[in-house]
Amino acid sequence: MLVESLAVLVLAGFVGFAVISKVPNTLHTPLMSGTNAIHGIVLLGGLIVLGMGAEGVLNKILLVIAIAFGTINVVGGFLVTDRMLAMFKEKPKQDAAKEVEK
Repeated sequence: MLVESLAVLVLAGFVGFAVISKVPNTLHTPLMSGTNAIHGIVLLGGLIVLGMGAEGVLNKILLVIAIAFGTINVVGGFLVTDRMLAMFKEKPKQDAAKEVEK
């Protein structure tokens, strides 16, 4: 059972890398938004399972790792999205006037 699970994990890693490496840059941000939503679900699920009292130390450790990675991805996604949206905001007119003076 363990060998089969590891084989599926390795194959999923190879397939995921092959698929993601062929994604054009214009589709990167929408795909990132989707993965952030998935990690939000992972985060919520991990918190619920951990709160219900997971059995075994290994299960608790894996839950904490999943919660940490999910949190990192969700927060990082929000930061990247905020930075991307800031690129499309208009500059204040005072900054434009200062640039003309230079």
